[in-house]
Amino acid sequence: MIRVMLVDDHPVVREGLRGMLEAEPDLTVVGEAGSGDEAVALDRVARPDVVLMDLRMPGLDGVGATKRILRDQPGRRIVVLTTYETDADILRAVEAGASGYLLKDASRTELANAIRAASRGETVLAPSVAGKLVNRVRNPEPQPLSAREVEVLRLVAKGGTNADIGRALHISEATVKTHLLRVFGKLGVSDRTAAVTTAMARNLLG
Repeated sequence: MIRVMLVDDHPVVREGLRGMLEAEPDLTVVGEAGSGDEAVALDRVARPDVVLMDLRMPGLDGVGATKRILRDQPGRRIVVLTTYETDADILRAVEAGASGYLLKDASRTELANAIRAASRGETVLAPSVAGKLVNRVRNPEPQPLSAREVEVLRLVAKGGTNADIGRALHISEATVKTHLLRVFGKLGVSDRTAAVTTAMARNLLG
């Protein structure tokens, strides 16, 4: 039997999930929690194979509970089950260590199969969520420049050499080069001129 713990702040949702899962011959619900804090405490007692974790709850949310549970039990499989599928929510859950991300419109069969897959150590994602993650990897958000990197680039835009910039900011030329290399990486360019042009186009220099 695969032992499942339900975490959701709505009792009606938990009741519905319990009914769906216990209709499956190989799944059993070993505990229910109505908050993230309850989930962390109950996990230590119930010792489930898979946790179905709601994302947004009052107090400790699903991401926070996921982090704490996995800190205590690194092998625990946690599948987020939520109505939300924004990029930020998905990334927070995945970065916290969740084994999967499903939406609450999943059918009983989809949910049961996802729990079985998670218990085997597989990653389970709703198709729309998988699409968002792939798109995020292919089109990552640009990294912001630090205040010092902006200072360096402003001086480059004014025609300053590495030595000039070092003297103006009281840092070594090697440090100036390091800042510039980081700027190139963040902006996706390979030279000073392109860095300035790209930064100005993005209004990063003020």
